[in-house]
Amino acid sequence: MCVLTFWEFWLICFLHSHAVKGVSWEEWWTYDGISGPAFWGLINPEWSLCNKGRRQSPINLQAERLLFDPNLRILFIDKHRISGTITNTGHSVIFTVFNEPNERINITGGPLSYRYQFHEIHIHYGLHDQFGSEHNINGHAFPAEIQIFGFNSQLYANFSEAQRKAQGIVVVSLLLQLGDLSNPELRHITDQVDNIRFGGDEAHVKRLSIRGLLPETDFYMTYDGSTTMPSCDETVTWIILNKPIYITKQQMYGLRRLMQGESRHPKAPLGNNFRPPQPLYHRSVRTNIDLNTRKHCPTTEKSLHYIANSWKNR
Repeated sequence: MCVLTFWEFWLICFLHSHAVKGVSWEEWWTYDGISGPAFWGLINPEWSLCNKGRRQSPINLQAERLLFDPNLRILFIDKHRISGTITNTGHSVIFTVFNEPNERINITGGPLSYRYQFHEIHIHYGLHDQFGSEHNINGHAFPAEIQIFGFNSQLYANFSEAQRKAQGIVVVSLLLQLGDLSNPELRHITDQVDNIRFGGDEAHVKRLSIRGLLPETDFYMTYDGSTTMPSCDETVTWIILNKPIYITKQQMYGLRRLMQGESRHPKAPLGNNFRPPQPLYHRSVRTNIDLNTRKHCPTTEKSLHYIANSWKNR
């Protein structure tokens, strides 16, 4: 439970008074300070799950707590290429697909009971290499994380409706590791970051393969959780793939040059836009990795990364 100081209480009252006057809540939340993750559920009553929820995301994935589920299937994502818009929202870098019939990408299989339609990609990253991902592995963070969002298109008409409903959202999480060569599809996105330097800037991305962003692995971990930004809706099936994709230092440098504000008032850097890990409580984290086989046995050392579908020491 958060104990508010006088100034914190005053600022929350200030935010509420301005919200009543019609200022969007989207303008107030941030990733640090009084409007950061610890206070999301306090500054807006509609975001109460951010502080009170019991199925919040992200989490720290612990090897010893994984539950092998032999019924988990292979995850499928359509292969055809799509085009869309990449935007610096002031909170994140987001790629949104054009809403055309031929741009629809389906996500099926894995732990999913329904067909989900790809909606957008979020990029979370740090201003330093030691942190940036939202999900951690045995307490180890990665420089960045890509999250592929889809909505349940069999039960709901669009993403906005699905976000508040049961089994509404799927997020496929890709943890990023620094490397000499990046994922080829990732370059389609990072090649545009110079065009979205400031908050509100956007650019077009053509012929992106969502399937091509994924690492070459059929193994993953999955759990029930929430969106990682307000309003923290607990309607998400998370799928974290068991192998990283790679990003170069030059690409990370481009991301780290992005600013939250407009060109006249750039404010702070956009980076460090990650929510800290949340309590797991009594949830299970399932995996299709048979932990009893030596091939996929995780270690519990501090310095971990994914190699060939297994966790090994650096």
